[in-house]
Amino acid sequence: MAAATGDPGLSKLQFAPFSSALDVGFWHELTQKKLNEYRLDEAPKDIKGYYYNGDSAGLPARLTLEFSAFDMSAPTPARCCPAVGTLYNTNTLESFKTADKKLLLEQAANEIWESIKSGTALENPVLLNKFLLLTFAIEALECAYDNLCQTEGVTALPYFLIKYDENTVLVSLLKHYSDFFQGQRMKITIGVYDPCNLAQYPGWPLRNFLVLAAHRWSSSFQSVEVLCFRDRTMQGARDVAHSIIFEVKLPEMAFSPDCPKAVGWEKNQKGGMGPRMVNLSECMDPKRLAESSVDLNLKLMCWRLVPTLDLDKVVSVKCLLLGAGTLGCNVARTLMGWGVRHITFVDNAKISYSNPVRQPLYEFEDCLAGGKPKALAAADRLQKIFPGVNARGFNMSIPMPGHPVNFSSVTLEQARRDVEQLEQLIESHDVIFLLMDTRESRWLPAVIAASKRKLVINAALGFDTFVVMRHGLKKPKQQGAGDLCPNHPVASADLLGSSLFANIPGYKLGCYFCNDVVAPGDSTRDRTLDQQCTVSRPGLAMIAGALAVELMVSVLQHPEGGYAIASSSDDRMNEPPTSLGLVPHQIRGFLSRFDNVLPVSLAFDKCTACSSKIWDMSDDETI
Repeated sequence: MAAATGDPGLSKLQFAPFSSALDVGFWHELTQKKLNEYRLDEAPKDIKGYYYNGDSAGLPARLTLEFSAFDMSAPTPARCCPAVGTLYNTNTLESFKTADKKLLLEQAANEIWESIKSGTALENPVLLNKFLLLTFAIEALECAYDNLCQTEGVTALPYFLIKYDENTVLVSLLKHYSDFFQGQRMKITIGVYDPCNLAQYPGWPLRNFLVLAAHRWSSSFQSVEVLCFRDRTMQGARDVAHSIIFEVKLPEMAFSPDCPKAVGWEKNQKGGMGPRMVNLSECMDPKRLAESSVDLNLKLMCWRLVPTLDLDKVVSVKCLLLGAGTLGCNVARTLMGWGVRHITFVDNAKISYSNPVRQPLYEFEDCLAGGKPKALAAADRLQKIFPGVNARGFNMSIPMPGHPVNFSSVTLEQARRDVEQLEQLIESHDVIFLLMDTRESRWLPAVIAASKRKLVINAALGFDTFVVMRHGLKKPKQQGAGDLCPNHPVASADLLGSSLFANIPGYKLGCYFCNDVVAPGDSTRDRTLDQQCTVSRPGLAMIAGALAVELMVSVLQHPEGGYAIASSSDDRMNEPPTSLGLVPHQIRGFLSRFDNVLPVSLAFDKCTACSSKIWDMSDDETI
């Protein structure tokens, strides 16, 4: 609000306007209110903000709105003064543009004027502290808003009366002005909680108070001495030396019921009288909110529990899941819990009615009409659970030893395409999970992954037993241990690998097939139904799937990665090699005894999957 001034010989008093500071939490709360409570209701809503008089030099006088702005009973932060206001949230951009901003301004000014005339502003000075917020949220989650600041507020008193002499200083509330200044006729002193940092100018809260002073006291007092109280804490010391004091001559206001002319719309970023735009896509898009929330628990780990945890290694890893059944579903969910963003499924089965109760990525509807392909349905479900994941599914078969391929040209060509695609998928991923039902289905991926030096995590189930293991990560052919510098992870591991049963480096570890004495064949031939299916205790897959992912994470956290020396059961009492603990070769679990062991086994030089002869044949494409 503004009132006329008189004597041209006096300096004109100017005020530093507020700069609106709307916290992200305010916009988030407004979004929730709009979606769940306000909906199409455009009625004005009461909100509250606050301002502070202790900001560092160079900062503007800020009117702050936080997530608690919609709770009128919420406490104001310590040493801050409240400001009450009105929110006008429009449903359409057209309503926002055509809103009568002059009328809204006049309505707010009239409310202040009525509180001045009635004297209620003396009882509750917060009523002088009016602001308007006119908003509209467009589809791209940018919010436009116009802000009106009309002055001040109290948890630290926004206005107070001062009386002082050489020996004493007395302060009092505004409502006691008659008794406090009894007998004084020339001048009174008032204090204002001032958020401005400028040396020559007071902040915006003083404006409306001077209108109140002129209306109530101009007939009794010729001038008002104003103390703009500023209270800053720097380097642990409280400082009020930047407060300013000056005298304001009060004009005699002719009695009129009409409200003085009002000003106060905040200028936009370009300095014009237009709306300010806030781009909230980074913080209010549900997908982006999900991304930040998914990583919250992981980031909290790094605060105190595991400060050396390298999350980037885990989040950026690309995982290929061969098998989208019970193990595949549980592994995928645990990978998402670790923040892994790139997950690919390979499976050729369809979802049956028995699957959803054991495989958490599927529902009853997925079984209808013959069932959806597992790999595609699993990838689709991951994206519904968390849109930020890059999930793909490939409905394809993996050629297996012991399962002859029909020699028709069509069948042979399809088998070649499947092998080529499998090679491409393994090449483009960092970690390969073998999660299939049969032993022989793991053979070809194990051979390809070994030849491409990919980290392989294998998980297999019995009725009440399981094995989770990492395959040995072979050294590049052109490098022997002697070709490497002593500080190279492979070479350092080799020096420690002198014992047969201790300190076995990663490149000497065996794979899933190293203990076989015969080549893998058709394990389902001449088997009854209960022998053909993987019949296991229902909780076993969840345990094995979780351990498979945790083993991968531990390997990634080790400075030597897949070449890390294998931890065994004997190392349980020793200093762990990583911030997450041991890095075993195998975890063999026995649910009947609720027990796990950590055996270590060497690679077999006649292994049908990872021996050098098999590598040579795979490189020559003769397998």
